[in-house]
Amino acid sequence: MAHGWLTVAVADTQPPEEREDPEAGRHIGNDISALPQTSRLRSFWLMFVVEFQNAFSDNVLKFLVTYSIIWTAASAATRDSYLSLIGAIFALPFVLFSMAGGFFADRFSKRRVAIGIKCAELGIMTAATAGLGLHNAPLMLAAVFLMSTHSAIFGPTKYGMLPELLPERQLSWGNGIFGLGTYGAIITGMIFAGTLSTLFDKKEGWSGVVLLALAFVGLSLCVGVVRLPAADPAKKFRVNFVVDFVGQLRTARRDKVLFLGILGNAFLGFLGALLQAAIFIYGRDVLHLNQTQASWLQAALAVGIGVGSLAAGFLSGGKIEYGLVPLGLAGLAAFSMILSQAGFHFGAAACSLGLLGFFGGLYNVPLNAIIQHRPDPRNKGAVIAASTLLFWIGVLLASGVYYLLTVALGLSCLEVFLVGGGLCLAAAVYCVRLVPDSLIRLLLWLATSTVYRIRVEGRDNIPEKGGALFVCNHVSFVDGPLLMASTDRQIRFLMHRDYYERRWIKPFAKILRLIPIASDAGPREIIRSLQTAREGIRAGDVVCIFAEGQITRSGELNPFQRGAERILKDVDAPIVPIALVGVWGSIFSHERGRFIWKWPRRFPYGVTIRYGRSLPATAPAEAVEEAVKSLMAG
Repeated sequence: MAHGWLTVAVADTQPPEEREDPEAGRHIGNDISALPQTSRLRSFWLMFVVEFQNAFSDNVLKFLVTYSIIWTAASAATRDSYLSLIGAIFALPFVLFSMAGGFFADRFSKRRVAIGIKCAELGIMTAATAGLGLHNAPLMLAAVFLMSTHSAIFGPTKYGMLPELLPERQLSWGNGIFGLGTYGAIITGMIFAGTLSTLFDKKEGWSGVVLLALAFVGLSLCVGVVRLPAADPAKKFRVNFVVDFVGQLRTARRDKVLFLGILGNAFLGFLGALLQAAIFIYGRDVLHLNQTQASWLQAALAVGIGVGSLAAGFLSGGKIEYGLVPLGLAGLAAFSMILSQAGFHFGAAACSLGLLGFFGGLYNVPLNAIIQHRPDPRNKGAVIAASTLLFWIGVLLASGVYYLLTVALGLSCLEVFLVGGGLCLAAAVYCVRLVPDSLIRLLLWLATSTVYRIRVEGRDNIPEKGGALFVCNHVSFVDGPLLMASTDRQIRFLMHRDYYERRWIKPFAKILRLIPIASDAGPREIIRSLQTAREGIRAGDVVCIFAEGQITRSGELNPFQRGAERILKDVDAPIVPIALVGVWGSIFSHERGRFIWKWPRRFPYGVTIRYGRSLPATAPAEAVEEAVKSLMAG
């Protein structure tokens, strides 16, 4: 069966420069942006349905096998041992074959890879049908292993398609939609597995026939996806995937945010597998439910994850919101510890599991967006594959830890929840300690999402990577937080030293790497501050300067100083003009002759942040000022 899908994938050897998009009627070569937007969006929705079918079939098969084997176990020790075994069998293929999936996603057209993988699914579901019909445990477990192998190869392809089919500003939205669909499929798959078990009692082979039919549906949908060029047609396959895996992690480690995103994703895999195993036993031993009722507990968790994923995509506001990561970890810790307490009835347990899943979704979406967006496009598939591999190493590790906690140490499922909550709390502390600005971004996000209603225009004008100088009008005391809430790029602001040195501001200013400057200091001190800003831009940072030098007292733009010209001396980096529109009149502006001490005109207060087209580093202050004025005028 492996050779069957491999043949289809390798058949895509037509040079990318000669490939055509039949709907567009013209060559697309390696320029993905040349694909019509309508074709890309239609393909996104086709892949959404394919992913739904894939997750649905995966979970129906896994739960059918789990119910068939676990619920008939002779003892609790045997049951827990089998539960760990099924978890390990499900996870192991992702450890062994994820890097191969990344190779195929980069080396060949992702469309052709998807078609080949779906052809393999037909053979796998044929074996599953035989195993279920004969009630043959080894054959059923083999089918679970092969279906996991199928999904391991498919993962880098389906997620690698997202940044090819969607612009960067829609990645969080796309991940939210995919997350909702995936966990919607998990929900229905769990419930459907229980229904099939009841409907085809002692005739489980018919359940396999249903799964076989769904495999045909997935294959037909993949055929309709728009043709995509190979990302790296010259890429060589490395048999020693461990060397390739370590190499990709070393590459990712150069980008601190990307590397932490990969580690955070692996932790989520470990935690999810550990707690899901505990939920199986929680439903049976604590709540005394049957298989169908127990599946509703799993469904409640999946509902929460799907809703949390959709909420994260919406709340991100068209950007990657790192502040959701510590918030998600805090929620996971809280509800894991709540579930460790005995005395819940079914409704309270389902509600708690739903909220646990919700915070898991908040945590997961920004991590996925980071992993998809930050790698080099030519190596994106391999990085995603390495991240997937580490995720499943976490899942595999969870099977061993669950066996150790329950069989070796004799802990109950309630105590497993307590262990999970403690691990989440430790992860939250570690996250904030390693990337402290993520906590500040969370606080700023909460403030600007409640007090203000922010509309961002021209976000495409923000450079995705590399150094840049933001030049913005200065209207209020919260201009910096508003800008930080409008983009996922980390911004280093030049801040007047009098404010920087204040006791309650300085710790946060250091975390955010703000640059103190004093207009009344000597020339040497000012030059030192501008030099710090210059070196930051050279190192790839985004630096922001309010070129007026002070907050406007009239609402009009004050004349620009020449600090921007001095910062960019001998530096080749773009200048991005920015206009804060509508901030004048808020309580933090000087409207009505005073700051803060006035009633707000409305709540939440609507503001617009406009990013203009970048100017060259040699642009004079007058040209930058004129660009900001034009943006303010709309």
